[in-house]
Order: sequence, then structure tokens, then C-alpha cells
Amino acid sequence: MYVIKSKFMEVLTSVLPITVMVLLLHFTLTPMEGPMIWRFLFGAALIMVGLTLFLIGVDIGVTPLGDHTGTALAKSNKLWIVLIAGVILGFFISIAEPGLLVLADQVGFVTSGQISSMSILMIVSIGLALMLALGFLRIFYNYPLYKMLMILYVLIFGLSIFTSREFLAISFDASGATTGILAVPFILSLSLGISKMKKDSKASEKDSFGLVAIASTGAILGVMLLDLFTKNTSFNADIESVVTVSDSILKPFIALIPDMLFESIIAMSPLVVILLVLQKAVFKLQKREFRKMVNGFIYGFIGLVIFLIGVNGGFMDVGTSIGTALALLDNKVPIVIIGFIIGLVTIIAEPAVHVLTHQIEEVTSGYVKRIAVLVPLSLGVGLAVALSVIRILIPEIQLMHYLVPGYIISLGLMFVVPKLFVGIAFDAGGVATGPMTATFILAFVQGAAHAYEGADMLVDGFGMIAMVAMAPIITLQLLGLVFQSKAKKKGAVKEHEVH
Repeated sequence: MYVIKSKFMEVLTSVLPITVMVLLLHFTLTPMEGPMIWRFLFGAALIMVGLTLFLIGVDIGVTPLGDHTGTALAKSNKLWIVLIAGVILGFFISIAEPGLLVLADQVGFVTSGQISSMSILMIVSIGLALMLALGFLRIFYNYPLYKMLMILYVLIFGLSIFTSREFLAISFDASGATTGILAVPFILSLSLGISKMKKDSKASEKDSFGLVAIASTGAILGVMLLDLFTKNTSFNADIESVVTVSDSILKPFIALIPDMLFESIIAMSPLVVILLVLQKAVFKLQKREFRKMVNGFIYGFIGLVIFLIGVNGGFMDVGTSIGTALALLDNKVPIVIIGFIIGLVTIIAEPAVHVLTHQIEEVTSGYVKRIAVLVPLSLGVGLAVALSVIRILIPEIQLMHYLVPGYIISLGLMFVVPKLFVGIAFDAGGVATGPMTATFILAFVQGAAHAYEGADMLVDGFGMIAMVAMAPIITLQLLGLVFQSKAKKKGAVKEHEVH
């Protein structure tokens, strides 16, 4: 009971800010229909309940599975087994990621099926799977993370020269969307399991992070390659108002139940199959421990269903509505400021952010506190959403005008920041872009791009997730520099005291 209560309080403090934000906007700049605002409040309540159950499920089901799998793979000491397992696990985890499902559906919808959601789903999952195996190789051969990331991003920006503007935004968005609510807890615990087998504890600590960062580059490369092999060069991007027009508060939620059940079954079943197969073949866990993990998956499944119903029934419509209304105002300053605040408060509600910040605190034995990660993470994401809104308002600003200097800074910082922070920062880039970002903020930005004359729906409506994924890489590496200088000062003080 204590666990449920503490998790619920954690979730409550996360979801409350965005709820207050939307209510303030409703009573000031963007008044909404009565049923819509009530649906939003009901959706917020569902998100709180769903997120609480899901996080409990992650703690007792998904994370231990990743830990046990990572340990078993390391014990096998057979590289080919590790690599095959990496490809299989990566593919099934990615194809089940709710954030990616939302993005793929949105791409299919906006392009009227010219870029099919299934092609995005498959190519991104294959890319992530191959890169997850490459991440395992890095850990086994002790190859420095910063060197591997440098190679991968040079390759990405080399390919970007030949990639169309439409696919460019989608490719970077896919990278963020695929590392969310399910993939991050699993990949983090998997990397922790493998790196724990190392005798060198410092190397082990560094290897605990970075796998998410490497895996997410596979999504970018996959979509870029899809573009190079796609014959179609012109897309008719349009989006009709997708806001639910209904006087009923509950009907839209009830209508979502079959789809969300189906999506959650797709999301959780591959991991359940992996658990059952590995329990029989490798783990041989005691009945009590195995039953606890199965219960974790049940909690996770129920939580995910409730969470997705809440997000899709209450949050998407409000996001689109607010984005559209603000873009139509004569004064464009409010939409930029509100974009910043929405980014700030939404990131705190991301489930995977909780998992990452807890793990950072755990791995660093409390040296890097959760709040120290959360504050720069939130500020960075707020700035990223604000810059995405500015890109809609000023069509001359292209996505690459942000991404190229942003990644030059990110990759440059790798050489001066403590290596543990490099892994944490690049992982946080993927973590920041979960289902809350892929639904509420994506709907907000696309609503604005649709309403603002002169904006290209496909080029400007996408790319926000890419910005949100890049911001934490910079802010958390800067945090690493702060910690480094503090540690040096402490060392200097101690040395002075000795003399």
C-alpha cells in the first residue's frame, strides 16, 4: 500500500502542473467547449491512475526482466548470442513503443497514407534493433561511448544532405518517439545487467548509460535510408481538425477502449513472451520471484491501457485546440511563451523521465540527485518547444538551422564533460520524448502549424520531438561541467586544508 501511495504522490506532482496550465489558458486566452475541458480533467485523472500502476509494473516486472536478461547474456560469454538477442529484443521493444505508434499514425494521417505508418514502424524498429546490438558490442569491447556517438552522428549528418526536408523532420522525431515508456526502462536495465558483470566498477558505471543513445540513432538512419529508396518526392500534407466533436464526456473514452487494449497487448505481449521463454530456458527463477514479475506485467498492462485512454481521450484534443487558438492570435508572443511553459511542465509528466532520474541517483550512489537532473532537463525541453513554435512562425528557419549547431555543441561537449554525464545526457535525449510529448506537445505544435498561414504542415508540424530530444543532451552535459568544477573546487579546498 505504501508503494502505491508513494508512486501516486510522485505522479500527482507530475501531472498537476500541466492540468493547472491548461485550466489557466481555458479561463484566459483559449476558452474551450465545456465537454472538452471536462474530458481533459477526466483524462488527467486517468493518466494519474494509469501512470501509477504502470510505474509499479515497471519496477517489479520490466526492470527485473532487463536486469536478468542482461546478466544472463553477459554470463553466456558468447558474442553471437548477445548480438542476436540484441536484434530480437530491440525489434520487439521498438515496435511496441506507444510513442512510436502515435508518431507513425500521425505521419500516415498527415500524408494521407503516402508515407504509411507501417513502413515507419518497421524501418524504425529494424534500425533500433541493429543499433542495440552495436551498443552491446561497444560494452563488450570497451569502446568509448563518445567516439561511437561521434561516428554515428557524422554518418547521420552526412546522410541528411541527401534527405528530403519532410523525411528529415520525421527521422529525428522517430528517434525520440521510439525511446519512451517501454523501451527506456527495458534498455536501461538491460545495459545495467550487462555492465554489472564487469570487474571494473568505474567502467561499469559509465556503461550503465549510453545504450539508449546508440539505439535511438538507428531510428534516424532507418528513416533516412527509407527516404533514399522511396520514389515519391512530393507529399500532399494536410490535417483536418481532429478534435473530437462530442457533447458527451465519457463516450470518446469508451470508444478508445478497444484500440488502446489492442495497442497495449501489442506493447506488452512481446516482453511477456520473452519472460516466459527465458524463465524456461535460462532464468529458472523461484516461483515467488517469477509470480512477482508476472504481476508486474499485469500492473504495467492495466496501467498502460488506462494511461493511453487518458492521453488520447483527453490530452490530444486539448493540445490541438490550444495550438490552433494561439496561432490565430494577432500577438504571437503568447504562443512562444506558452510553448516554453508547456514543454517545461509536460516533461515532468513523462514516465520514462522518472525511471532515468531514479537510475541516475542509484548508479551514482546519490551523488547526482534527481532534482539536479530534472531542472536542466525541464528548462531544455521548454526552450526546445519554444524554438519549434518560432520555426512555425518564421518559415525561413529550417530544422537543420537548429539541429546542426545543436549537435556540434553536443558532440563538442563530449570531449570535456565527465564520461558518465555523456551517457546520461544522450540517454536523456531519448527519454524526454515519451508518450506525453508524442501526444500533447505534438498535437499543440501541429495545431499551430495547421492554423498559421505560411507554415508547411509536414515540414513544420514535425521536428519538435527532434528538438526536445536534442535539448537535454546539451543541458545535462553542461550540468556535468558544473559537477566537474564543483568536484575540482572541493579537491582544492581539501588539498589546502592538508597543507
